[in-house]
Amino acid sequence: MTNAFEAQPSKLADFGQVLLPSEAKEPILSKAVRTSALEWLTEIGAKSELEAVGCKPRTKALFDGPPGVGKTTLAHHLAARVGLPMVCVRSDRVIDKWVGSSAENMGNLFDAAESESKPVILFFDEFDSLADKRSGGQHKAITQMVNTLLSRMENYDGFIIAATNFATNIDSAVWRRFDIQIKLELPGQTERRHILARYLAPYILPADALDRLATSFETASPALMRQFCEGVKRQIVVGPKVGWCMDRDALIGRVISAVQPHPDLGKPRLWSRGTSDDAIRGLPWPLSTEHQTDLTISSAEKPTNVVALGRGAR
Repeated sequence: MTNAFEAQPSKLADFGQVLLPSEAKEPILSKAVRTSALEWLTEIGAKSELEAVGCKPRTKALFDGPPGVGKTTLAHHLAARVGLPMVCVRSDRVIDKWVGSSAENMGNLFDAAESESKPVILFFDEFDSLADKRSGGQHKAITQMVNTLLSRMENYDGFIIAATNFATNIDSAVWRRFDIQIKLELPGQTERRHILARYLAPYILPADALDRLATSFETASPALMRQFCEGVKRQIVVGPKVGWCMDRDALIGRVISAVQPHPDLGKPRLWSRGTSDDAIRGLPWPLSTEHQTDLTISSAEKPTNVVALGRGAR
């Protein structure tokens, strides 16, 4: 009879949310990031050809970039492209205050992944919290955990993707375990246009209004732009129900006051000027859902340096 108090094997869900391929969203990428991602996907599909020449597809990637730039979205989309679920490992499910427990938790995570009947992708967000540089004055538990991480990464045959805002904090030995390092930058003007157009949908802005709005979001992350656009749409729906003023400046003012940029990225112009910004003063109001082919971005106008990576796995 099994002892009721005997420790049960860990499950991947114990360490974080499991995201399915069907739940992935299509990222908007710069040309450099898109090229790196497509190269990786192509070599994964060419496994047998690579093995024939004494090589194999890379399996471990590190994404570095500021907060909200889309590292998790890209990782999930790549997982979907290869048709695998992705486990978003939470650091608080691994790190423990007791000496030795964090290392044990790290080992249990990899044990759970290796015991799955089908492959999964392990995704470590805020990876620097799990792979901090080892030093003489560091707490013994952290050093043990990093040592365990190194050992298990070395022997793990599956895919690992890690994301960090602080690449310089990662232990150098852990860094070397990654076959791919991809730097994700804040979006440029053309990328901002497409991100805003996507998240404002079904509302459609004339091209000149979209340009001005994209300019006002310089230094903004995709996450901030999404928050702004969804905030506007929520206000349009909810405002009349609660009797709020639905004038353009009043509505935009409420959105700006409720959505704040990350302190490390600085304030985009829109947050400095508020509703007096040219982008807002020239914003058509009320917003229209009618498609205007002569004013909005068409597929033929879409620039080549900003391309969506592709649809999820089917």
